[in-house]
Amino acid sequence: MEFRHEWKHEIRYPDLLALRARLRAVMSVDMHTIDGKYEVRSLYFDSPEDKALREKINGVNCREKFRIRCYNGDMSLILLEKKSKRNGLCSKTQEPLTLEEVRTIVYDGEHPVRGKKTLLDELYFKMNTQGIRPKTIVDYTREPFVFGPGNVRVTLDYNIRTGLTCTDFLNPVCVTVPAKDAPVILEVKWDEFLPSVIRDIVQVPGTHTSAFSKYAVCRIYG
Repeated sequence: MEFRHEWKHEIRYPDLLALRARLRAVMSVDMHTIDGKYEVRSLYFDSPEDKALREKINGVNCREKFRIRCYNGDMSLILLEKKSKRNGLCSKTQEPLTLEEVRTIVYDGEHPVRGKKTLLDELYFKMNTQGIRPKTIVDYTREPFVFGPGNVRVTLDYNIRTGLTCTDFLNPVCVTVPAKDAPVILEVKWDEFLPSVIRDIVQVPGTHTSAFSKYAVCRIYG
């Protein structure tokens, strides 16, 4: 499992406009975007005791969470992801899911075919042993930028919306509402080193590194 460095900053919309211009001058726009951005939909899982949520709020050093994700409403590519945090570093593992696998996991709570996908097997095991289940949908808009040296990825996330208690991931008209007081989020991720040119670009006066969680802010409603 490869761990990466990660910074998160809560910024204002005027900061987004300034950063967008600076980032485009130096970094490349992610090739998978449409007009420089894409819409992200994630379905997060948690235990009956909200283990993932509580560990995030309490700043537990070693933690993980599972989610299912798609982009721009395209259900031809759905990813199961596990996000892990260790000693301030983060990692992400992922596997593609078929529509049938999503239906059985999300709607039936079952895993019909075992042993073929490692991450899916792990999710199924924890559904059975920890009782984790889908909790809420999180939608947002992302503008991603990439830079080769240091394998740097910078993203601007905004329009964060919550599905409240809705977990109907495959329903394209599932209603989501704006998450209260959700800011614009600047995220910076890199491997061994962060080039000084990028470090200088992402500096926003009056901000500091935060532990903002889209999942946590979208769970304040239940």
